[in-house]
Amino acid sequence: MRRTPTTPTELLARARQLAGLTLGDLAGTLNTPVPANLRRHKGWVGRLLEDALGADASTAQAPDFAELGIELKTLPVDTSGKPRESTFVTCVELAHPDDIRWETSHVRQKLARVLFIPVLSETGLDLGDRLVGQPLLWQPSPAEEALLRADWEGHMRTIRQGYAHAITARDGEVLQIRPKGARASSRVWGIGPSGELELIQPRAYYLRAGFTAGIIARSFALST
Repeated sequence: MRRTPTTPTELLARARQLAGLTLGDLAGTLNTPVPANLRRHKGWVGRLLEDALGADASTAQAPDFAELGIELKTLPVDTSGKPRESTFVTCVELAHPDDIRWETSHVRQKLARVLFIPVLSETGLDLGDRLVGQPLLWQPSPAEEALLRADWEGHMRTIRQGYAHAITARDGEVLQIRPKGARASSRVWGIGPSGELELIQPRAYYLRAGFTAGIIARSFALST
């Protein structure tokens, strides 16, 4: 892993140096083997780029570049630059929802500043042949934060009532919640309908692909 960058400018410059490389090229410089696929290696692309850029987060809740307050998110995109899937943000805080406010939530901390790195991920393209794209350092506008906050608060109202299990991927305009766990049998403590703690399926927040597509499109328009 490289030395941690000390400024956002240095981080962005490093990320730009990676643009045009394949994941195989990048893995070779780090002496990291490339898996055949991601089925048993979820998160491998993100970890590879974290190592290449010098991420320094010491906890899952902290941004990847903790001293800079910047989170790294890879975006699998097609040849037109459109994201192919939603983007994982962080796990849902289920155990003590009454103690959490938007201003101090893990979601807001993770999305305060994000370094998005697109990775060309067309169907049939070998993992090692996928191309790293031009990075984008993003900070939510007031309008974008309002959308994120509205979705988060709606989800939290349901969670506080003990109905986290009733939230589906269709809920939320830009920020959705989906089950997440190493196995379908995974369980964590959360508030149940009775108001008491019980073991429930873990869940995570994801940015909808349409939301990240808009971020990319607006950035491209501004940079041309």
